[in-house]
Amino acid sequence: MVCTVKIYEKPKLNNPVLIEGLPGIGFVANIAALHLISELKAKLFAEILSASFQDLAVTTETGGARSPINELYYYKAEGDGRDLIIWYGNTQALTTFGQYELCGRVLDIAEELGCRFLVTLGGFKQDEVKEVPQVYCAATDAETVKEALSLGTKMMVGQIFGIAGLLVGLGGLRGFKGFSLLVETLGTYPDANATRYALSMVNKYLNMNVDLSKLDVAAEKTQKILESFGLIRTVVEPQKKEEQKFRWFV
Repeated sequence: MVCTVKIYEKPKLNNPVLIEGLPGIGFVANIAALHLISELKAKLFAEILSASFQDLAVTTETGGARSPINELYYYKAEGDGRDLIIWYGNTQALTTFGQYELCGRVLDIAEELGCRFLVTLGGFKQDEVKEVPQVYCAATDAETVKEALSLGTKMMVGQIFGIAGLLVGLGGLRGFKGFSLLVETLGTYPDANATRYALSMVNKYLNMNVDLSKLDVAAEKTQKILESFGLIRTVVEPQKKEEQKFRWFV
């Protein structure tokens, strides 16, 4: 097994938008995806296993074992709303090859379902964060950059490590359009406040009205899941070698 996809259903979607939600700085994307799945009652249709995921399993209270995994959910909107594909998981790939392969497989699936637009989310680590954090953006093309900036973002200058940046870059090469939203965060814990600003912009852009009042619940659940895989502990340790090891967290 290198990267295996188990597809349980092939939903018929109308011009869907792919929203990425893997663990990263502040776990912004992870909380956002979990919250969207819960609020929209999105349905699981595919699971992804990769040899580049962590080499461990977490035991459960009932004696079971839970492995690192990525999942794809779908949501069919009512009326004129956009359908969604939500990419959720408890890990990113731990190698460069694994990251590229993972992005490629998800883009293959999204394309087969008629998706041509994507949104990635993440945190932008800062030493100090104001009560109202700034949101930065990067996009596949100049036109989409303007659309992202119209939401009240600022242009991101620099590097975006991990899926949040890679998916936008690879998507652009394959004809997708889309943007990344990166919210200022201290980055040492699941940041529900930063996620609130990211999802507010997603709501605005996609003309959705997802209730954000229960984000703290999603943040707490995210923290428990990530603690079980050792990710929270690793991120908060101020050791340079650990920061280097997990440089893909965005």
